[in-house]
Amino acid sequence: MLQKKDIMDALSKVIDPELHKDIVSLGMVKDLIVHEENKINVTIELTTPACPLKGEIEADVRKHLEEIPGVGEIKIEMTGKVREKTKKDDLIPGVKHTILVGSGKGGVGKSTVAANLAVALAKTGAKVGLLDADIYGPSMNLMMGAKDEPVYTIDGTIMIPLERYGVKMISIGSLVEEGQALIWRGPMLQSVLLQFLKDVQWGVLDYLVIDLPPGTGDVQLALAQNIQATGAVIVSTPQDIALSDVRRAWNMFDKVKIPILGIIENMSYFLCPHCGERTDIFSTGGAKEAAEQNNIQFLGEIPIDISIRKGGDEGMPAVWDESNPLFEIFIKIAQNIAGKISQISLC
Repeated sequence: MLQKKDIMDALSKVIDPELHKDIVSLGMVKDLIVHEENKINVTIELTTPACPLKGEIEADVRKHLEEIPGVGEIKIEMTGKVREKTKKDDLIPGVKHTILVGSGKGGVGKSTVAANLAVALAKTGAKVGLLDADIYGPSMNLMMGAKDEPVYTIDGTIMIPLERYGVKMISIGSLVEEGQALIWRGPMLQSVLLQFLKDVQWGVLDYLVIDLPPGTGDVQLALAQNIQATGAVIVSTPQDIALSDVRRAWNMFDKVKIPILGIIENMSYFLCPHCGERTDIFSTGGAKEAAEQNNIQFLGEIPIDISIRKGGDEGMPAVWDESNPLFEIFIKIAQNIAGKISQISLC
């Protein structure tokens, strides 16, 4: 009968392509059972449900197990569990990772990307929250279809987040009258933001996506001072001028010691729904070039598509519809971000 040691020796030859370590030392091998006739049942627990290399790793596991002399039937179960890096803060103790979504300026579709990213991560099986930190221009309650839904509290203090499309969310837009102007100075902004962190019943989350206001300012500084953010995603457009905007955002996050997870190029191109011709309305490649110049990962490009606009107006993120061509684009971006976070967590 096969010995577990022999099986683990074989599995130690399987290298995670992103983490560059073997799956045994990474603690991914779970529930290894050897049955009669040397049948093997093994569970491989990846570092995130959104792992983009799941199929490649499973094939490599099977290959090395089949090379064991006398091995019988092999059953492999692939699961995923987000690993948590030790955090210094305890404002949001149940949240494993915080993802800040920012931009060097407004008008680049940052909030649209944040909403679809949160839903995409939830689609992969992760537990996800979405915090609208754009206090002056909140939009998440509209984009996530919670325009008229009130936020309830426990004992008038702890807020219960709304739940939409598998995502827990909170936005100042759900707490004030629509169209009301908020004329607050920095200290008030920080106070509200801290409430959204510590006084919301987030529960256990793998990822909390935080939609930042555009540019650099009090909200970004308050977050840097009060939580240990896992990393930031910069959203930009394709024009050459995007280079300066990306540098501005990159410099801000660098100064407050928040790692950059990568850059997303939004409104990258227009694909005609009738003839299929691609048109680079805003030029092309500016964000990708900025990523290369700053040695930052390029996470992907999102085209101009009417379904994104329609989804935002109607309160249903485009990625929710799995028949939409944008589904695969957003899922791939979410997988790239999850993979980057796994690398950070295990380094």
